[in-house]
Amino acid sequence: MRIVVSFVVMLCLAGCSQLGQMSVYSVSETQLEQMLSQQVPALTRQANVAGIPLKMAVDSMKVQIGPNNSDVIRIDTAANATLSLFGLTYPANLQLAIEGAPYYDAAQQAVFVRSVKLLNSSVDAAGYRGNLTPVSNELLLLVNQYLATNPVYRLDTRDPAVKLLTAVPLNMAVQQGRIAFTPSSATR
Repeated sequence: MRIVVSFVVMLCLAGCSQLGQMSVYSVSETQLEQMLSQQVPALTRQANVAGIPLKMAVDSMKVQIGPNNSDVIRIDTAANATLSLFGLTYPANLQLAIEGAPYYDAAQQAVFVRSVKLLNSSVDAAGYRGNLTPVSNELLLLVNQYLATNPVYRLDTRDPAVKLLTAVPLNMAVQQGRIAFTPSSATR
């Protein structure tokens, strides 16, 4: 009996120790960029912007988490587009900078970006270089539609430590350079 009680106590201590080690799980900018880069091939969209047919494909993304000690994620995107106008097609390079608030969805165990706003947009097409301010609302709508249904990061529950952590309610905090997850009962 004494052996059984000792074994149970050791199991409890080991479990508490493992949860204590996992009291903070964080996602870095590099990890977020890697996950987004896996999604880049799927980011080809056919749309109409200001009445002009446009096929846009994202080439690359650069992520900043909590820039200037803020609670947002900033994503700088480089894309190429093909504009169809008057029966001709024109290639264009687009640069978009957006930022939004990250949101953790416990049911999907994923981080989404909400409340997206466009910080900067520019185009380089057929000798024209300039700002895309006249069509920024349409571009922002395209970005919002994508981010509303596609997470920027999904917790990998195949990792036993992450699986253990996601078994309890989590708090998410944006810190400069990372997103941190802690159990709700943990104190900061």
